[in-house]
Amino acid sequence: MDGALLVAQLMAAADRENAIGMQKYMRDQFAFLGVKTPERKAISKPFFKVARRDPHADWSFISMCWALPQREFQYVAADYLRQVSHLLGLADLPRIKTLVESKSWWDTVDALHRTVGDIVRKDAQAKDVMLAWAEDSNFWTRRIAIDHQLHFREDTDTELFEQILVKNLPGTEFGDEFFIQKAIGWSLREYSKTNPSWVAAFLDKHSAAALTRREASKYL
Repeated sequence: MDGALLVAQLMAAADRENAIGMQKYMRDQFAFLGVKTPERKAISKPFFKVARRDPHADWSFISMCWALPQREFQYVAADYLRQVSHLLGLADLPRIKTLVESKSWWDTVDALHRTVGDIVRKDAQAKDVMLAWAEDSNFWTRRIAIDHQLHFREDTDTELFEQILVKNLPGTEFGDEFFIQKAIGWSLREYSKTNPSWVAAFLDKHSAAALTRREASKYL
């Protein structure tokens, strides 16, 4: 895949007016080109079609995107990782963790949890990594651990799920952090669509934050 050409095409599609609104939405934390999601994905699509046939993930492209100042490039890197998740394995988790902990905000962090989940599905050893991430000194890394099974449905490892959540409830290091409470509620809400009795039992058993309970109980 010609990553440099993809970057050039995205830069050529920049829209100053869009960029102002997008930057404001993200609380002026990041610069933007002004390329909205549908256009970004349309530009990336032919490049990713080629990338899926590559023998390995192009981490130099990912690093280049993460280093660029405009936020769309981090989105493209996360999109790319989703497209080549079949090429990723246990050894790639430390690199993904570096992305999680760099230029961190909910948008890029939440764009990476499915990729992490794909790795966990393929390699049971990655479950131990998730347990370690659940106690990490960076709460965004903990958020990934909490949400990596978000779309597993009936394949959810409930023992692992509970262990991770308990490490992040009120009274733990980041138990009062909004983005942690929200992540726990979000993950429980999604799993309640598959196993509402398990979620109800979890809420009865543990002292979850009010925000978490509100989110988790939506479909109960």
